[in-house]
Amino acid sequence: MRRQAAAPAGLVGGSRQQPSLSGNGRLLASLVERGGRTTVLLQERRSGRVLPLRHLRNRQPHSSPSLSWNGRYLALLVQQGGRRQAVIEDRATGRQHPLFLPAGQDPQELSLAPDGQSIALELISGGNQRVQLFDLSGLLEPDQAPGRIESGGGPQP
Repeated sequence: MRRQAAAPAGLVGGSRQQPSLSGNGRLLASLVERGGRTTVLLQERRSGRVLPLRHLRNRQPHSSPSLSWNGRYLALLVQQGGRRQAVIEDRATGRQHPLFLPAGQDPQELSLAPDGQSIALELISGGNQRVQLFDLSGLLEPDQAPGRIESGGGPQP
């Protein structure tokens, strides 16, 4: 295998943190400092063009970005008052989906499945840390790789 430079000249350098690539490698989400607050920056990897995120500007700081396969969904943690909240922005519809957790559960990190059908959250509750999986299939449409066929495990026709 041959290694090559992954970042074109258009990608902003500096102090980026917590990078997340979409499954197809087209989009890069990372955290940057802007105006004294941590915000998520979403860019097309090849051109470096910054893509707008409609619902996230007024809910900062941000942490733990995670992208679905084609980058339709961006999951991350946002500050909501004195509490962190997990949210998913659907870039195709412009809707934001907050994930409501039981009281006393504070999300620390998250990871969105590439198809957008589940999410893993690291939660702190009463000083105890655990990871919990949540099914999003009733909330989000699948964001799958082109040509991917879902199989029920039986023989294919």
